[in-house]
Amino acid sequence: MTTIDCFKAYDVRGKVPEQLNEDVAYRIGRAFAEYFSCAQVALGYDIRETSPVLTDALANGLMASGCDVLDIGLCGTEEIYHATSHFKLDGGIMITASHNPIEYNGIKFVQTDSKPVSGDTGLFDIKKLAEDNTFKTPEKTGERKRLAARDAYIEHLLTYIEAADLKPLKIVSNPGNGGAGIVIDAIESYLPLEFIKIQHQPDGTFPNGIPNPLLVERRQATIDTVIQQQADFGISWDGDFDRCFFFDENGRFIEGYYIVGLLAEAFLAKHPGAKIIHDPRLTWNTEEVVSNAGGIPVVSKTGHAFIKERMRQEDAIYGGEMSAHHYFRDFAYCDSGMIPWLLVAELISRSGKTLSQLIDARMQAFPCSGEINFKVNDAQACVQYIREQFADQAQEITDIDGLGMDCGDWRFSLRSSNTEPLLRLNLESRADEDLMQRQTTVMTELIKKFS
Repeated sequence: MTTIDCFKAYDVRGKVPEQLNEDVAYRIGRAFAEYFSCAQVALGYDIRETSPVLTDALANGLMASGCDVLDIGLCGTEEIYHATSHFKLDGGIMITASHNPIEYNGIKFVQTDSKPVSGDTGLFDIKKLAEDNTFKTPEKTGERKRLAARDAYIEHLLTYIEAADLKPLKIVSNPGNGGAGIVIDAIESYLPLEFIKIQHQPDGTFPNGIPNPLLVERRQATIDTVIQQQADFGISWDGDFDRCFFFDENGRFIEGYYIVGLLAEAFLAKHPGAKIIHDPRLTWNTEEVVSNAGGIPVVSKTGHAFIKERMRQEDAIYGGEMSAHHYFRDFAYCDSGMIPWLLVAELISRSGKTLSQLIDARMQAFPCSGEINFKVNDAQACVQYIREQFADQAQEITDIDGLGMDCGDWRFSLRSSNTEPLLRLNLESRADEDLMQRQTTVMTELIKKFS
């Protein structure tokens, strides 16, 4: 039996060709179709140079197991989500490594109605089937057909706003040479917006670096263009554009945490009393905004599989993570990097306020550190040490996802990454920027003892 070591908690990620190659992709295709007894599966791929050949291999595996492949071609992950649910397919598969380094690629999966496939819902069973490489003989071989899915997807995106209410805003759009530019080109004729497009063309050689706006060095081009063009706001995306990031009219990068509160408020204006799901890393702003707007905040463990499952359980209208994943009930409870900026454009247009005016008060009420990552030798020992250091200050301790400690005027979350060998720290305070900075410095020094 061949060991396949590119399966992670939620998806497949690995170096090409050492960990992920045509043989592995073919086996995964066969295993997925067999495990879920698929008749039809949507298949798409991102802009990486290795994606087309992996897509072909995976398609061959699906067809060899008797499954028809509905190929939507170069696209974003959310287009697979939409195609799977909209066309009522048995599953969807996206070849993408999102924001990973250039030598990587990966695979994301959904089942019927775009429900996530994770370690709890079949992912590791698929891994075992692929490793065993012993498959049933199907009654027939599947076919590969082209599926024109983008028009229906664009039509769905437009249902989230009243296009007639939009003002002719000037927006800087930076896909980072990932795939988002394709959708901007497809949707702009429906909107009275002016897009200033930079790093627009999909290019798997990543001439401007890997599209990952969480890296500070990937933000400067957007910042500079917003300022030069006097734009109303800026947007940038990761490679498969299931996350989007915002810059206000001054070019300031807005932490995803504050966008969660902003979008929650927008949804509650249209759906009073609705439930809003949020992650436990940074919470105070979201909880206050949602409660003040008449909604019900519900905390969930971090990670798309957990958020989506909780949203379905609660029938929540919207869910948001501070990592810039935003989830929508009417989008099959999936995350989208396109719906958020449409909603922000509508908010700015209707309110007559700038993005900074919409955000500033919330940032002052609950200043935050942003996520700080640490490489440590023993994550468990480090977390236990931090717990002991602040036990006498803590008014509340939670273990929903890592360690959360509420120390009255400030709180923090410390958790191990699900995808990388890192400890992640997030800290916020109540209207005290200096306190937030001081405590961040104190905690950083304590955690570094374990580096």
